[in-house]
Amino acid sequence: MTDEETTESVHEPASFVTSDEVTSDEAGIEAESADADADADVAEPGPEPGPAEPPRPAPRVMLLGAGELGRELVVAFQRLGAEVIAVDEYVDAPAHSLADETAVAQLTDPDELSALIARLRPDYVVPATDAIAADVLATAADRGLTEVVPSARSVLLTLDREGLRRLAADELGLPTAPFWFAGSVDELTAITEHAGFPLVVKPLVGLPGEGQSVLLRPDDVEPAWQRAVSVAGRITHNRVMVETVVEIDYEVTLLTVRTKDTKGLHFCEPIGHRRVEGFDGEVVLESWQPQQMSEAAVDAARSIAARIVNALGGRGVFGVELLVRGDEVYFSDISGHPHDSGLVTLRSQRLSEFELHARAILGLPVDTIMISPGAAEVVFGAAGAAQGERGLTEALAEALRVAESDVRVFPAHAAPAAFSKPRRRLGLALATAPDVIRARDRVRQASTALRKVWHVGKST
Repeated sequence: MTDEETTESVHEPASFVTSDEVTSDEAGIEAESADADADADVAEPGPEPGPAEPPRPAPRVMLLGAGELGRELVVAFQRLGAEVIAVDEYVDAPAHSLADETAVAQLTDPDELSALIARLRPDYVVPATDAIAADVLATAADRGLTEVVPSARSVLLTLDREGLRRLAADELGLPTAPFWFAGSVDELTAITEHAGFPLVVKPLVGLPGEGQSVLLRPDDVEPAWQRAVSVAGRITHNRVMVETVVEIDYEVTLLTVRTKDTKGLHFCEPIGHRRVEGFDGEVVLESWQPQQMSEAAVDAARSIAARIVNALGGRGVFGVELLVRGDEVYFSDISGHPHDSGLVTLRSQRLSEFELHARAILGLPVDTIMISPGAAEVVFGAAGAAQGERGLTEALAEALRVAESDVRVFPAHAAPAAFSKPRRRLGLALATAPDVIRARDRVRQASTALRKVWHVGKST
C-alpha cells in the first residue's frame, strides 16, 4: 500500500464571488427658399424588404438519465420552449413518457454514447445521473459536437471523488475531514490500523450517502469495501475513499446556481437533511429549508461553495454538501445536477432546483427566492415493494389532510433486471409552514400516512 498523506482539516476564509440612450446633435434645418427649384431631387424608395428570417429552432437538450428526477427536468426544460431527448438504458424509463424524443443507450459504454451524440447532435448534453462515461462528453465538447453542461470538466470531477477531493483540499485549500484512498481490502485494513476507528468509507462515484458505510471494528472492513465498490450494482470501481469521522452538528446542502450573467453565483437558503435507515430496506431522506446557521457559518459555507463551483466552471445548479459544527464548515461533496436533498425546493422556493437548472443552462435569468419554510421526505424501498395495509386513495387522503401538504407517488416502472436498483424512490411528501419546526412535523405526518401504501416497515 502507498502511504497516503493525511489531509488535515484547515478552516480558512475564502473570498466571495459575487435602454441605452442614443444622443444626436439637433442640427437646425434651413427652410428651403421660396424660389427653390421645383424639381428638386426626391429620394427614391428603397428595395422591397425580403422574407423574414425563419425563427430560431427550439434548443435541443439531451438528458442523460430518465429517472424520477429526470421527469422533473424534462418538464422544466419544455416549459421554457426546449425540446428534450430523454436517454436511459432501458425502454419506458420514467421520463420517456414526457420527452419529445427518447433513446436507449448504455450510458457507461463510451462507443454507444459517443455514437448517439454524433447522430442526434443536441445543442446541450445534460447529465442527470452519475452512471455516465464522462470522458466521452469531454471529447464530444472538444470536437464541437455539443455543449456539455454544467461543463465537461465539472462532469468529470463531480463523478470522481478522488479527483474532486484533491482539487478541494490540495489545490483550493478547502477545509475537509482527513482522508485517504484505498485500492483493495488490504489497503483499507492498513488505513484502519493507521487511523483507527471510526471511519467512513465511500465509493468514488455515487450520490451522497450511496454505498457509504461507517467502520467501527475490523469485521466491518470487508462488507464496507464490497458495498462501496459495487454502488448498487451500477458502476464498479476498485478504489474507495476513507474519511475520519468528524463530530458535527448537522449537514447541509447549499444549492449554488452558476450563470453566465454578470452576477455569476446565486445561493439558495441552506437545506438541512438527514438519512434514516428503517426496517425492510426502507430509507427516508428528510430535508428542510432553511437550516438555521450562524452568520459566520453562512459566510464560510458560501465562500467554500463559491470557490469549488468556480473551480469546476460551467453553469447550472450545483449541490454543495457541507458538514457544520458551530461556526466551522467542512467541504464534503458536490453534485452537478439536482438531486434528492433539494426536492424541498418544489414547495419552499419560487423556482425549484429543476427550474433553476434549466434556466441557468439555457442562459435565462434566475432567482433563488424562498417563499416559505418547507420540508420534504423521500421514501426509498425495495424495488419490489408490495402493496401495504392500506389502499392508495385512502393513504393519499390521509396524507393530504395534513395542512399545507403535498405528495408524489412514483410509479413502479418495469426496468429490466440488469438495470434495476435494489432500492428505488417510492414516494415524496412535502409540506410548508410558518416555520421549519412545524413544516418538519407536518411532512412527517404526511410521510407516515404515505408509507402505508407499501410494505416498507415501521415508521421511523
